[in-house]
Amino acid sequence: MATVIRVENLSKQYRLGVLGHGTLYRDLQSWWARLRGREDPNSPVSLHAGGEGGPADRIWALEDVSLEVKQGEVLGIIGRNGAGKSTLLKIIARITAPTVGEVKIRGRVASLLEVGTGFHPELTGRENIFLNGAILGMTIGEIKRKFDEIVDFSGVEKFIDTPVKRYSSGMYVRLAFAVAAHLDPEILVVDEVLAVGDAEFQKKCLGKMGDQAREGRTVLLVSHNMGSINQLCKQCLWLHEGQIRMQGNAPTVVESYLTFRGQTGVEPASTFPEDPHKPSQLRAARIMNSSGLPTQSFSCDGAVVIELLYQVHYHLKDLYGCLQVTKADGTPVMVSYSYDFPPDPLANLPVGSHLIRLQIPPRTLGHGHYTVQFGTASSSWEPFIVDDCGTVLSFSLDDLMTRKGNNRLGYFSTLLDWQVEQSTEVTH
Repeated sequence: MATVIRVENLSKQYRLGVLGHGTLYRDLQSWWARLRGREDPNSPVSLHAGGEGGPADRIWALEDVSLEVKQGEVLGIIGRNGAGKSTLLKIIARITAPTVGEVKIRGRVASLLEVGTGFHPELTGRENIFLNGAILGMTIGEIKRKFDEIVDFSGVEKFIDTPVKRYSSGMYVRLAFAVAAHLDPEILVVDEVLAVGDAEFQKKCLGKMGDQAREGRTVLLVSHNMGSINQLCKQCLWLHEGQIRMQGNAPTVVESYLTFRGQTGVEPASTFPEDPHKPSQLRAARIMNSSGLPTQSFSCDGAVVIELLYQVHYHLKDLYGCLQVTKADGTPVMVSYSYDFPPDPLANLPVGSHLIRLQIPPRTLGHGHYTVQFGTASSSWEPFIVDDCGTVLSFSLDDLMTRKGNNRLGYFSTLLDWQVEQSTEVTH
């Protein structure tokens, strides 16, 4: 297979709070220095923000990244927020230039980096298909040929002649992705757009991406959904703090990343700043074992105890809470509501601080890495959501006691009692 993307010793530096060098004069200075083969007068000494000899207002989003992508290869790119994933894609898509190094590309590149870029709220869905398609590099003839297919894929045909400012956010995203997904490039660069829309539409998006790959197109996919990475990609690149930490077979790299993230994720205790604009809010969260010791590592045979310090600034009628436990690949495996056992203990909380305690019983969840999300809502509060905290804790479980151990499949580790008795029934 021919190499279609070659990245050599790539580094990208940003100055905090400015674009480029901040002034046209500095940009011209740097350009003139490079043209004459001289040292860039605006380049820093250090590769680290605030490091010895390095200005504190400069950071390196990428440092010495080199890789090759073959024709028809689907490469997943993973890593935490700020790892440099989007910066790498923007350089490959020629949206921004590298500070050091170069990228060699063979073929037409199309990028799905920000779904809906170029949509105009006053124009109809039909008009925005043509506008957005042109911005993404499609000709008028291409758009006309694919128009019906785009509309059918989006599922908004009834509203295609309605201004998009009247669309719901879901409809807007569906139409935007439908346009972008029908580009016809040799190389497709995708940044987290598969996280849009509802579950059914996400499945359709994944199918479309799979079709692109089977047609021999080269795809670079950035995603926080490890399930999508494993499903679509054979190869995977893990970026950490701007550098390549691991590259190779997708399942192997994903497993290493999830293990690393589980070990170094959210601390056993988290605190949240006070926001007087909220009627009530989470102020602290911690996770511990049944003995009260803070930890992020548990056995499937032990209980996982979660404590939440919740502060009420003023009383809200019908307040309730929701706690969700999610696998590291983004799959929700458990949701608990405070009203599950009436009366709801959060419904009439007085002003002050309150300790909420929940316990996941032993032998509930299977082995793996998990995150905990928490939020509160009230029907008497506008706009309904009172405190959306997102991920507040993380933990991992190991199955140390059963014969299969961590090789046991499934989301749950519940052990069933197999009862056998003599039967008088005879089968023929």
